[in-house]
Amino acid sequence: MSRLAKAVVCREWNAPVRVEEIRVDPPQRNEVTIKLTACGVCHSDLSATNGTIQFPPPLVLGHEGAGVVVEVGEGVTSLKEGDHVVSSFIYMCGKCRQCVRGRPVLCENAAKALFQLPDGTVRTHDADGNPLNVFGACGVMAEYATIHVDNLVKIDQDTPLDRAALVGCAVMTGVGAVFNTAQLEPGSKAAVFGVGGVGLNAIQGCALAGAETIIAVDTNDAKLQLAREFGATETINPTEVENVPKAIKKLTGGGVDYAFECVGAGTVVAEAYKSLGRGGTTVVVGVAAPSDKTSFGTFSMPADERCIKGSWLGSARPQHDFPRLLSLYQRGRLKLDELVTRTYTIDEAPEAFEDLQAGRNARGVIIFD
Repeated sequence: MSRLAKAVVCREWNAPVRVEEIRVDPPQRNEVTIKLTACGVCHSDLSATNGTIQFPPPLVLGHEGAGVVVEVGEGVTSLKEGDHVVSSFIYMCGKCRQCVRGRPVLCENAAKALFQLPDGTVRTHDADGNPLNVFGACGVMAEYATIHVDNLVKIDQDTPLDRAALVGCAVMTGVGAVFNTAQLEPGSKAAVFGVGGVGLNAIQGCALAGAETIIAVDTNDAKLQLAREFGATETINPTEVENVPKAIKKLTGGGVDYAFECVGAGTVVAEAYKSLGRGGTTVVVGVAAPSDKTSFGTFSMPADERCIKGSWLGSARPQHDFPRLLSLYQRGRLKLDELVTRTYTIDEAPEAFEDLQAGRNARGVIIFD
């Protein structure tokens, strides 16, 4: 039987989000329905409301969710009613070349489940019966969601769901960029450009991996102070220095070994690259507009053996990495509580997006009744 649920919907780009009552249909084969406990308000959701991420509206937002399984469809054996799960906005078929070589975030079938379920349909409809697309095949900024089993990760039931939700995107993206993509070596020097939810997690990832120097770069002094709490050893406000790469090279005696770009802007990628020392690596984490470009001197790549790598969801293997990160949290090594600046009800979702746009939160989280 279908369930009625409040959901946060993008009806058109560059317009405020709306809270609507929608219908969530029961699961079909290899699908489950979950009752959401919490959903992070992520910058990628904001990007979907302004067309930077071009998922067609009307679109149920949300991809950083956690909840409880309330119904399972035919063929589902890995999950049962009552299980606690975290959503993953990357569909992972488990059979393609990328999946079997341990790179599930690059799944060759993921394009089938960008804003619909893998079979090309949805289980979400508005009050008039019209279909609603779902962000990342999830659409978990809603009281209920029906999702393919391959977009869910089972977690321990003793993990608080309002904290576990953050692992589904911000934490995995930031920490994973350090652990998985960069594979940062202990004793290294690092810089993180952009200290939002993802950047803070890149910083704590650097600290966990044993970086000697961690430089946070942001124009918001309050975020720079928070960055120190997450492990930054130095901070730079670009409005207070003439040249950020030069300032970083002065602080480090020649440049950093790793520079993480967590903004999503070609100009910032170029600054991160110019901040490297010889043999350094820039990891591009931020989601830029499709038309955005980056420019840098090509000669420096072979001459200094510098490189640029992309990182999508922290090069995650969600079934392995989500529980691993939550284990670090449970042992007091990974900061999740400190990430949450403010919680919202679903009716306050428009305000949550305004706060996100204004940069007021490290992370805002919607808590469902």
